[in-house]
Amino acid sequence: MYLKRFEIKKNIQKTEDKNLSFRVFDLGTTSAQDYFEPHKKDHFCIILVESGNIKVHIEDKIHLLNSGKISIIFPEQISFVSNLSTDLSGKIILFEEVLFCSDILKNELSAYNVNLSAHLNCTALSILEFEQVLPIIKNIQDIYNTPSLVKKEQARFYIKIFLLGLIESIHGQHPVLHQDTQGPDQNTYIAFKKLLNHQYKSERTVQYYALKLAISTKKLNALNKKYSGETAINAIHNRILTEIKRQLLFTDRSHKEIAFDLGFSSPSALNKFVKAKLKETPTDLQNELAQIYTA
Repeated sequence: MYLKRFEIKKNIQKTEDKNLSFRVFDLGTTSAQDYFEPHKKDHFCIILVESGNIKVHIEDKIHLLNSGKISIIFPEQISFVSNLSTDLSGKIILFEEVLFCSDILKNELSAYNVNLSAHLNCTALSILEFEQVLPIIKNIQDIYNTPSLVKKEQARFYIKIFLLGLIESIHGQHPVLHQDTQGPDQNTYIAFKKLLNHQYKSERTVQYYALKLAISTKKLNALNKKYSGETAINAIHNRILTEIKRQLLFTDRSHKEIAFDLGFSSPSALNKFVKAKLKETPTDLQNELAQIYTA
């Protein structure tokens, strides 16, 4: 089955969008029309419903969203929407992963809720929590409509505040990692994520991490598929790729320095890795990120 893959950099609704790494739209049939067929995105998508209802299909789950419910679709999750009611209103927020350091949702906070993405796919807020969210969303949309360099920085923090508030809310609803309910599989997966964050620069084989965790490579792959939906080798590669993007964007290091810092044998090895993952060179990627963030 052929799946479309939407890229945020190609979603240009106005001139300023070329230099923005987030989008905000009013939720309705027009804004959701691209999402009626199964597809993937290279960015996060937030669907927030103020009134009416909509069905959001994510992987093999169907979520009915109505007033007070929020869905966050993670990059590369297969999704589509259906059954939009005539009185549907709300917001769609799209944002690029690396610029907002959103890997915090998958890495740094993995021990806070091991199945975070699944719970964020559909969250029901209390009336009070939802009322507190709406002004934050309005601020993000106001910045999107009239952006400036300073305002873009503000939008980063508004989105992070919004996300961390959701994480805190679902932690109360799904306390799967409380000490008395934490199982051996969860412990092992968390240990892998922590070990990966410390060792990804020098160790990038599944065999290494499996040996350190005293499990088989098959078991490590199974745990990753269970809790994150990706293989162990993809988890390793994605962690490296995130750091490449960060260093290209936020440091003055040369490509040679970045290559050696991240354990590549040469700049050409770095180039080959980035091209295999993103179909572009590190220079192309750096120029793209710089244009989005600093223009």
